[in-house]
Amino acid sequence: MSNKEETPSDLKDALGTQLPADMRCGFIALIGAPNAGKSTLMNRMVGGKVSIVTHKVQTTRSQIRGIAMHKNAQLIFVDTPGIFAPKKRLERAMVSSAWQGAGDAEIIVVLHDASRKKIGEDTRAIISGLETQSKKAILALNKIDSIKPEKLLALAQEFMEMGVFSEIFMISAQEGDGVNDLLDHLASTVPEGMWLYPEDQLSDHPMRSIAAEITREKLFLNLHDELPYNLTVETDSWEDFDDGSVKISQTIYVQREQHKAMCLGKGGRTIKLIRSKAQQDLQETIERKVHLFLYVKVREKWADDPERYREMGLDFNS
Repeated sequence: MSNKEETPSDLKDALGTQLPADMRCGFIALIGAPNAGKSTLMNRMVGGKVSIVTHKVQTTRSQIRGIAMHKNAQLIFVDTPGIFAPKKRLERAMVSSAWQGAGDAEIIVVLHDASRKKIGEDTRAIISGLETQSKKAILALNKIDSIKPEKLLALAQEFMEMGVFSEIFMISAQEGDGVNDLLDHLASTVPEGMWLYPEDQLSDHPMRSIAAEITREKLFLNLHDELPYNLTVETDSWEDFDDGSVKISQTIYVQREQHKAMCLGKGGRTIKLIRSKAQQDLQETIERKVHLFLYVKVREKWADDPERYREMGLDFNS
């Protein structure tokens, strides 16, 4: 994965003097109900890990951009938080971020988990929002390997009759089925224009932010109940060494002392497990040896701190 954090001011220098004919470039928002598979799909299309994936809903908190090259097109995907009925400040900021991502994109792809027995209220609210804004979207029916073909066709017909979707693709983000057809369509649909990023760059997010997200993913996967929703991770320092390795220090902020104890585990076993898994994932992502150091601190009202929202790219006043 490229470790570049800035886009070049001179695209010709970055891409070389020979630029492909019929260059295309565009922003594509991935929206959908929580746990529809947006992050899995973006990682699949980008060809690397830029967005964390867990079985828990509402894992993605802010907009994550992934960059894919397909044919002569640069596709800039915006993975947004799941859209649902928010109750807390953080949830309202997440949903607002998702709709902002949709509004700023040239193309909107709505993901729906086809394994669900019916179209849920969250998905219907998304469709209603698109209707209100008079926006057309592409529908990607995900997890098609978990539904019978006749039911899948009936579901596609129900969606098409809503009048919001211009195209419907049937995919499995996990297995890759149908994803190339979706990429072909997007590559031919985004506007003509010069690429905004070098070909080998997978995300416009700094590696410090991606590193923090990877650790947060391991916390989601290894802690139970509601605790993961009550914590955040920040990368405090990133130190490069002459041998190519890197030292990364991160702080996990929790809201209560008992949450800190749960993160640490008996004899520190839980935090050691999380550190080991995060370090391994980081090494695979940046293709370098990583020395990861994790610290757990209590910050009771981090979820009500405007600075934390700015760091996550969220609007505190949503």
